[in-house]
Amino acid sequence: MAAAGAGDGPVAILDVDGTLIDTNYHHALAWFRALRQFERSIPLWRLHRHMGMGGDQLVGSVAGDDFDAEHGEEVRKAEKERYAELIDEVVALEGANELIEALRARGCRVILASSAKEQEIEHYVELLGAHDVPYTTSADVETTKPAPDLVEAALERADGEPEGAFMIGDSTWDCEAAKRAGVRTFALLTGGFGADELREAGAEEVYRDLAELIEDIERVVGSAA
Repeated sequence: MAAAGAGDGPVAILDVDGTLIDTNYHHALAWFRALRQFERSIPLWRLHRHMGMGGDQLVGSVAGDDFDAEHGEEVRKAEKERYAELIDEVVALEGANELIEALRARGCRVILASSAKEQEIEHYVELLGAHDVPYTTSADVETTKPAPDLVEAALERADGEPEGAFMIGDSTWDCEAAKRAGVRTFALLTGGFGADELREAGAEEVYRDLAELIEDIERVVGSAA
């Protein structure tokens, strides 16, 4: 796995699910099917509101702590299996490769911040053609978003500090995690969350899609200069 890049440029922490790869609704469906296996039916719109939150916290949040204590591990295992049935349908969002190239061209140390399993992130790296970009996985953190652990793990991997970094994400959970880690955040509407709620969660600016963000790349990179 490659290093985040040489030099002292800003650290660009990129969320993956919903930001670079169009997976949020696939994950919502996988959680819906996994929970149904244990006779718990949660509406898809409610599940979508939790996309970006780690599975270690999601089950209790949508189905209650008692259900999580009794069935949580089995549901998480089932979600992984249900999502594996859908993963070949996910695609990289338009502009994902261009964003990585634009950031690197401006001296950024780019790292993919994901709490996905190793097999999943390897698939995403393949879709992005980003084999030389370092990444985090679920093995790197004890607690997932909205806890700051994932952002802090990405910073450590890139040998960076919060004040010299920024994060690009798509969910309120991304924004909250970055805020807790002291990292500025720029958000996208590609995950299905609203602009107002992303700003309320801590996003400095919200963009319609990756193309619009790339048009404003100088401001984004300059925020951590």
